Amino acid sequence: MKKWHIILLVLVAIAAGIYWFAAVPATPAPQGTQSIARFTPGPHPVRSDTFTAVDGSRPTAAYNDFPGSPRREFQAEIWYPADLQQPGPLLVYSHGFMSFRQEGLYLIRFLASHGYTVVAADYPLTGFHAPDGPLMTDVANQPGDIRFLIDTLLARNSDAEDPLYNTIDPLRIAVAGVSLGGLTSTLAAFHRKLLDPRIAAAVSIAGPASMFKPAFFASRKIPYLLIYGDTDALVSYQDNALPALAMAADSILVTLKGASHAGFAQPASTIMRFIANPDVVGCEVVLEEVGDGIDVGSDELVAELGGEQDGVDMSGDMDFCTSPPAPEAMPAARQHMFTTLAIYAFLESVFADSAATRDQARNYLLQTLPAENPDELAVTQ
Repeated sequence: MKKWHIILLVLVAIAAGIYWFAAVPATPAPQGTQSIARFTPGPHPVRSDTFTAVDGSRPTAAYNDFPGSPRREFQAEIWYPADLQQPGPLLVYSHGFMSFRQEGLYLIRFLASHGYTVVAADYPLTGFHAPDGPLMTDVANQPGDIRFLIDTLLARNSDAEDPLYNTIDPLRIAVAGVSLGGLTSTLAAFHRKLLDPRIAAAVSIAGPASMFKPAFFASRKIPYLLIYGDTDALVSYQDNALPALAMAADSILVTLKGASHAGFAQPASTIMRFIANPDVVGCEVVLEEVGDGIDVGSDELVAELGGEQDGVDMSGDMDFCTSPPAPEAMPAARQHMFTTLAIYAFLESVFADSAATRDQARNYLLQTLPAENPDELAVTQ
């Protein structure tokens, strides 16, 4: 073999290794026959499409050296089943702080294969592509972005020339998100002034909730799923997950034992897969950007989120990384697997066509999933 052929083969092998390390996630399997069966992609081929969403009715705030804008503009992406025969549910996915719209790709593609249309966007100021670094307080404007995305997709759903025509059921709309996206989803589902009444179910994955009081969840009663790791170094399990479960009337908490905060994001199972605890990296990045906490009583948040009458207590701080991450966390690929199983079962328990299927999904979430995987998760109602 010629020398240049050998060099070429070596380079190809290196490139393949880099691709595997950076882009191909681990492929875990749950315990139990039902969990194994449910952790199977659905029958629908999945298509995706990107678009630019422009809301001319609301401005983007100025901060640092960014002069602001009279409108809110963001890149968005949809994933949808290519051969849907009747309208299905819509899920709006919200990414976390300093993140991006494909953060939950493992979940998004799975749901789309099972008949769900999913939309996610790079939020204007809190994400990875923010113009002058991420601005956490802009989370107060993101429920409005969710409303705009729902408006946009329902308009496309009514357009006979659009690929999404008649694929979305307006009565089956849910929101979900990780971290700051979990907070965004909770605000859009429950906040007295910011909620969108079209949202019929909500999921918060490791979302901050320590500022909420019982009155916050009294505005309406809809199914609410909470997913948290009990060793989360960024958003305290004790201060956020357990109080929210106690306050929200129709809520379910899935506790992943030994799971990290950063482990819920797609990159944790690819480029970060050999880090013992992704929160080591997550804390380093967050502390560099915002310090060990943010004053939730800042003028911007108080003005948008309100106070006692809204069930929001803005007198404290939102703290991060107050204790060091655990030496080793649940592998991120397993976090993704359990998150997918739990959210799919939860959504089916709300949105499935038949009462029997809804009951089966709820029973699986509450009983079978924890029974088949007792060492790794618990479910509390």
